[in-house]
Amino acid sequence: MSNIEIGIIASDAHLLVRVVRVVCRAETACGGDEWASTFLDTFRYLDQLGRMSQRGIQVNIHNTLASSDYGLLDENTLAPRPNYWAALLWRKFMGTTVLDVDASPAPSLYLYAHCLRGRAGGVALLAINTDQTSSHSLELTTAAERYTLSAPSLKNLEDTHVQLNGTELKLSADDGLPPLTGVPTALGRVTFAPATVSFLAIPMANNASCR
Repeated sequence: MSNIEIGIIASDAHLLVRVVRVVCRAETACGGDEWASTFLDTFRYLDQLGRMSQRGIQVNIHNTLASSDYGLLDENTLAPRPNYWAALLWRKFMGTTVLDVDASPAPSLYLYAHCLRGRAGGVALLAINTDQTSSHSLELTTAAERYTLSAPSLKNLEDTHVQLNGTELKLSADDGLPPLTGVPTALGRVTFAPATVSFLAIPMANNASCR
């Protein structure tokens, strides 16, 4: 049992049960996978965060930050790996209130919705398209800001680099975070390209559960 878990025992035994479940269901369970440091693992990582949130899990702990092939940072260079950027966007947009989502139009398009963090009435939608050959679409009733993660090449999802709206995500020369700029997206049909992960920030959704 780690020091983090011991600390949680002292403060909230019920929370410990939830945290243990998170640890047991992490990527390293049963030996892990060989793609942990690549963009390919981002699909699993964000889908797991979405599924656990739907089941009432309130705390997610990733082991580790910068050690081994599944750390969020490269242990030698400390450069962020794809799952670091995924976690950063999740924390930026996905609030603590989980919303119901309409049925997905395709079995390979996974949808999760939360209240938009820091904006009353706003909604954040996470769309994970695991199909490597086909795009899928949804209808938006309100304008949004779109943030799409993708590999530099669709032919190499095992790349350790990731792009946001077509621009590679990397630290600045002084190790600062780059600006995370969304693409304005009008209401109407929005299409998700093959093998991409998209966050849609919808500040004007006026959702009653998020006020």
